[in-house]
Amino acid sequence: MAQTLIEQFNLRSRLRFNIDAGQIWLDENRMLLLHAKAVGHMRRELFDALGEHGARGVLIRMGFGAGQQDAELARSLIGEGDPFDVFNIGPELHAFEGMVRPTITKKEIDWEKGIFFGEVLLANTWEAESHIQHFGIGDDPVCWTIVGYASGYTSQFFKRFIVFREVSCVGRGDHACKLLAKPAEAWDPDDGYLDYFRQHRGDYPMRRLEDELTALRGGARGPVSTEGEIVGSSPEFRAAFDLIRKAANSPISVLLLGETGVGKEMFARWMHDNSDRADAPFVAINCGAIPHDLIESELFGVEKGAFTGAQHSRPGRFERADGGTLFLDEVGDLPLAAQVKLLRVLQTGEVERLGGHQIRKVSVRVIAATNVDLPRAIAEGRFRADLYYRLSTYPVTIPPLRERPGDIPQLAKALIAKYETRYGKQLGGLTDRALRALLAHAWHGNVRELENLVERGVLLAPEGGQIEIEHLFADPPADTDSGAQVDVSGVVGNAEESNRNRLCEQVLDKDSFNLEAHERRLIELAVRRANGNLTHAAKALGISRRQLSYRLKRRA
Repeated sequence: MAQTLIEQFNLRSRLRFNIDAGQIWLDENRMLLLHAKAVGHMRRELFDALGEHGARGVLIRMGFGAGQQDAELARSLIGEGDPFDVFNIGPELHAFEGMVRPTITKKEIDWEKGIFFGEVLLANTWEAESHIQHFGIGDDPVCWTIVGYASGYTSQFFKRFIVFREVSCVGRGDHACKLLAKPAEAWDPDDGYLDYFRQHRGDYPMRRLEDELTALRGGARGPVSTEGEIVGSSPEFRAAFDLIRKAANSPISVLLLGETGVGKEMFARWMHDNSDRADAPFVAINCGAIPHDLIESELFGVEKGAFTGAQHSRPGRFERADGGTLFLDEVGDLPLAAQVKLLRVLQTGEVERLGGHQIRKVSVRVIAATNVDLPRAIAEGRFRADLYYRLSTYPVTIPPLRERPGDIPQLAKALIAKYETRYGKQLGGLTDRALRALLAHAWHGNVRELENLVERGVLLAPEGGQIEIEHLFADPPADTDSGAQVDVSGVVGNAEESNRNRLCEQVLDKDSFNLEAHERRLIELAVRRANGNLTHAAKALGISRRQLSYRLKRRA
């Protein structure tokens, strides 16, 4: 049965070894090949550090997460075979990964309601062997990561919390290891077993002590994060954020510099929200998005009849922001006439509406932003030097995303949570391969581009599933180093040969494969690349010139 399923769903081809890059992939997920003894030592360390109860919870939840990952691979194959065969990929994968040889001996399944009751027999469980080596025969079952894996896999597959429990175990002297499975609500809620599947912050005394010390010192654990809007922990981000934080609760004018899409408005809004002006308005204006003949009325206001079409008097952005903060985005695009008036307002705190004579006093904290090289614009006569020096009292450069790739996983996680709420979805995050693609991307659009890709990914990913490369990118980047596959005998093959096999599989997967048509296209391409030189074309095709001439004549 094992070989039948592996062959039926081509699971071996999904496992790829890229030795040069130091990576192993199972479909979209990066894998690790570890010594069982080393994992066993880590397992013992957990016991020593957390005690049996704490270690059991960690191992169960770790297995639960692994099971969820494999369930996504299985769910992607739904419709390609019998539903139970597809579900049974989970046990096959667990054996494939060297953990255990599970066999489902009893089952009661309602596919429509997502109900699973079952019994699973375990053979060659690494966990029982490791536990006996370190602790000997004990009084309790010990295959906790396997229990967690089975629960995570089945829960993710059925989209319902299904819990497995080990009822006999070699690790406690039983003849065999056996698991029982049923929906969580069918287990006794009072015996505490379900608590192992839920992490409680008070589980680890040392963590509580560490949190208390951190609070006393006034420090912060983990990445800088403010309400999920500004996220980052890289040195480049922290340097910029530290400058922002120090200036937030002061009247100093701040000039935010950086490429388009780095989040300058978010930084400006954070400064406003964390200042003594937080209860007053935050008003933003994009100076580059407003026609030059309207920018002055937008900034300073207009009186009725000041120009054709001015049928009502209205305040400008300075008046609307009185007592609060005015964010001037793309200030480098302001026309020179508006620059003169802006400078006067900054110097005097007085605003005069277009077409009016009344002077209005305003108290506004100005934060400006631009991606324009202002010193160069000054040299070219496009920006006033006196305005520049007024605005740039406190310049802060926000680094582009490509210079802080370490922030991408945190940013992506925060953005996924944001769009999950907007689209009413619950997803399993990014696959390892999708995250790898994000880390390798050039990010010309910076955080705004990342946000757009994540929104697309959340929209396209299936409910409860993970976001894959194809969900993020309309034109997914090519996987140039996909590695070597495992052949039917379990041997890792040659990477170049594996790439050829994958190419052939893609061709054969087409609904209507025509060998003669593909051969004709290959010949035409080879001749075109060789600029009509048949000798070179034949060499590229791996045949003799005579054979190529024969094929060309046969086509004619």
